[in-house]
Amino acid sequence: MAKEVQTDQAKGPEHVAIIMDGNGRWAQMRGRPRLFGHHAGARRVREIVEACPAQGVKYLTVFAFSTENWKRTQTEVAGLMKLFRRYILRESRDLYESGVRVRFIGDRVRLDDKLVNLMDELELLTSGNDRVHLTIALNYGGRDEVTRAAKRLAYEIETGKLSYKDVDAETLSRFLDTHVLPDPDLVIRTSGEARISNFLLWQSAYSEYEFIDTLWPDFTAEEFARVVGSYGARDRRFGAVKV
Repeated sequence: MAKEVQTDQAKGPEHVAIIMDGNGRWAQMRGRPRLFGHHAGARRVREIVEACPAQGVKYLTVFAFSTENWKRTQTEVAGLMKLFRRYILRESRDLYESGVRVRFIGDRVRLDDKLVNLMDELELLTSGNDRVHLTIALNYGGRDEVTRAAKRLAYEIETGKLSYKDVDAETLSRFLDTHVLPDPDLVIRTSGEARISNFLLWQSAYSEYEFIDTLWPDFTAEEFARVVGSYGARDRRFGAVKV
């Protein structure tokens, strides 16, 4: 069990999203294959999920595999898909008993049937939980998500279920993968890279960002608490000016 480090929950973010970067470099620095780093990174997810309640974080969204990650070697992609299946099989019971509700976002069409079935089963198993809402972005891309949402919206208009006059930002949001989730208050990216990599493009319009040098497998609950704690000191105006 991760060590709980208390923060001022009243000022903390309700929804934290994380771009979990640096697994491959972490492994290579140790003379190990990239998949070794991905396995270490998967174990780190559990620690951060367990740390959320102490920080007042109700929603945690993690970027596990992007629509661009198919460009990696066949060996790495196959290893990652096997890791996702193993993670679900190994963690399902503990996630359920810990009160974690799991959702998956992203396009499932390209994923194999066995993995999709496991994803469906885990979502159903944990559907009654409310302690922490863990969303896993798998074969996810922000542009792809908005494109798919626009297609569904266009179909509703084409079939007469919706008028184009009624379309606004809120309408489009209802067609996104994340329509049941609040927008992220804080987005963290590990490994020192300062880019958002096509992650939650629509939802993070007013999110605070934190780019940190730590590689994901080294990102501890204590560092998570420090980053979440610093959020309370930020002045969020959402375009307005304080008088």
